[in-house]
Amino acid sequence: MTTPQTKLTGKLLIDTAMGSFLGDKRIRLLEAIDKTGSISKAAKAVPLSYKAAWDAVDDMNNVAPEPLVNRSAGGRHGGGTELTAFARRLIAFYRALEKESQLALAKLTSNLEQNGVCDVDDFRQVLRRMSMKTSARNQFAGPVIAIKEGVVDAEVSIRLAPELVLTAIVTRESAENLGLAKDRDVLAFVKASSILLLTGDDGHISARNRFTGTVTHLHQGPVNAEVTLAMPGGQHVLTAVVTLSSVKRLGLAVGQAVTAVFKASSVFLASMD
Repeated sequence: MTTPQTKLTGKLLIDTAMGSFLGDKRIRLLEAIDKTGSISKAAKAVPLSYKAAWDAVDDMNNVAPEPLVNRSAGGRHGGGTELTAFARRLIAFYRALEKESQLALAKLTSNLEQNGVCDVDDFRQVLRRMSMKTSARNQFAGPVIAIKEGVVDAEVSIRLAPELVLTAIVTRESAENLGLAKDRDVLAFVKASSILLLTGDDGHISARNRFTGTVTHLHQGPVNAEVTLAMPGGQHVLTAVVTLSSVKRLGLAVGQAVTAVFKASSVFLASMD
């Protein structure tokens, strides 16, 4: 009786200075956008829900050094969506790297069999445990531009775009463990529930991070609503979760100017080796 041949397969996830943000499903989404010129059609092709596709595009644009997707509104054909030249280069790079990774897995399979290791379930389990996921809705990437150390804490400023700076407060021990230093790239995470929304002039607020943007999406649920803002510069977005009563009280609507506010202590950081 012949023992079935062990075969290692895997999905490629790129972890670069832009963060762990690009995998097989998102690459297929980008390819479908390039083919159809439509997020809704691309979402059906992957498949993804329409909202999940928009969220994925926003997340990728947030952490990429250049925009991956451009959206146009209006026009004779009602507007559309297209990839940037940077996105097309990124897709080509991913596909080439994917091919090389499969060749490497095939070689590893051969080596395991030669050493009498035919069951790789234990290896798969280790790899799964090493994968990091976060529940934070907002993820950004950028270089540290300043660190102000106090007795206990350190204030870390991160440049997301030329006109966009985010501030985080971490303990000095955390800053040391992360190896934080000027010009080092980091990932910054902010929970959607930690973000407050303001309309008009609401006076002075002590929160360190304050960004005025435009509402691009308003997804209402039974109790809460998810509000997505286009931040200054146009590339990054920020998503907040607020109650439906807050949506009504603030009169929130797509196209409205809104200020997102969150404390520096609500930002948590991850360094990229």
